[in-house]
Amino acid sequence: MSTELRRLRNYINGEFRDAADGRTTEVINPATGEAYAVAPLSGQADVDAAMKAAADAFPAWRDLVPAERQKALLKIADAFEERAEELIAAEVENTGKPIGLTRSEEIPPMVDQIRFFAGAARMLEGRAAGEYMEGLTSIVRREPVGVCAQVAPWNYPMMMAVWKFAPALAAGNTVVLKPSDTTPASTVLMAEIIGSVVPPGVFNVVTGDRDTGRMMVEHPTPAMASITGSVRAGMQVAESAAKDLKRVHLELGGKAPVVVFEDTDLAKAVEDISVAGFFNAGQDCTAATRVLVHESIHDEFVTALAKAAADTKTGLPDDEDVLYGPLNNANQLAQVSGFIDRLPAHAKVEAGGHRVGEKGYFYAPTVVSGLKQDDEIIQKEVFGPVITVQSFTDEAQAVTYANGVEYALASSVWTKDHSRAMRMSKALDFGCVWINTHIPLVAEMPHGGFKKSGYGKDLSAYGFDDYTRIKHVMTSLD
Repeated sequence: MSTELRRLRNYINGEFRDAADGRTTEVINPATGEAYAVAPLSGQADVDAAMKAAADAFPAWRDLVPAERQKALLKIADAFEERAEELIAAEVENTGKPIGLTRSEEIPPMVDQIRFFAGAARMLEGRAAGEYMEGLTSIVRREPVGVCAQVAPWNYPMMMAVWKFAPALAAGNTVVLKPSDTTPASTVLMAEIIGSVVPPGVFNVVTGDRDTGRMMVEHPTPAMASITGSVRAGMQVAESAAKDLKRVHLELGGKAPVVVFEDTDLAKAVEDISVAGFFNAGQDCTAATRVLVHESIHDEFVTALAKAAADTKTGLPDDEDVLYGPLNNANQLAQVSGFIDRLPAHAKVEAGGHRVGEKGYFYAPTVVSGLKQDDEIIQKEVFGPVITVQSFTDEAQAVTYANGVEYALASSVWTKDHSRAMRMSKALDFGCVWINTHIPLVAEMPHGGFKKSGYGKDLSAYGFDDYTRIKHVMTSLD
């Protein structure tokens, strides 16, 4: 007996629609490996309609006084709180994440971040007027850029959508947002909630695959393209956007070094690092996945981390004892498995290294030691519950190893020596350096990297500024 799949729809100009040509794609629950919904496989006609709606809505939304946009965002935040259980249910089907952790670790920061940008909406200001040439006064205006094409990833579908639409709407832009083709359900629900607050066309959702995203980025209407995704995807977006000089905001991969010195509290470091490495199945570009440990405590640290991994549990969303759920899709399971299958002979799997069960896409908490700096698993992003451990001899070597990858998003240093921590925070070439902690984020502080981790900032006033443009106005005093 077959079960009818739920039908998701695009949200364009204030109404839900199927794809213009009727095409759909199945959406899989990664905890079961089975389809639970179908979503539009949107084509050019759908993208055109969404872009037109956003362009038509832009002048009125731009011209609202900031206090009105603030009110709208505050209403959205309140509505997210009121409908939290619906959002959690949709996200759990999207991702297979533990229900309790989704409730405690995602809804509160999402709501807080929307409220932060609601406040930022009233800070859309330039510098004070001044006379820099005799008889003339200069004014700087800060304005929204226009229509924003935004592509969100599958690791945090709800939260990454918030990181994109909240600053964009606060600054006075309109949005066409595409969720990942594997995780559209929560974004479609968010569209329903947001659409009940903002005018038609201000916020639009178009579901689809990589080609849909390409159509959005290449479309002539958007003034800005924003993506959270892989380095490959980011480079393609940057190349496409360059053809008509769109602004580009890229939050891409990471390979965070976790530098542990001999004077650290080893038990606390192991506990915190294991959580920061395995949380969300390691599907986090800031995950603590590449540990560098001083040679004097290396063996003790590896033994303790392997035990922490063995004590870490993955499982179904309703299991209250699990730290993380499945990998998001079959391709990701194959990718993570491939890294372990291709390990060089000198590497040692200290814990895990295998799939868990035959249903869904679960992978065991894994620790790998004995690695060299040029090994594939050190240089490339695994994006799974895998922590690697390397040994270093001194501070200089730790910096060389830490910086010796193409990513530059996040890092952490573990030491009781304040001077050493300050030296390391200067030397580490990463957009974030945590000291004696790893992974906390707050709305007030910027998130974003260097090198092949992309450019532009999420969160904070810096993230808000990315969605604005600067205009100089000069007037004669005569």
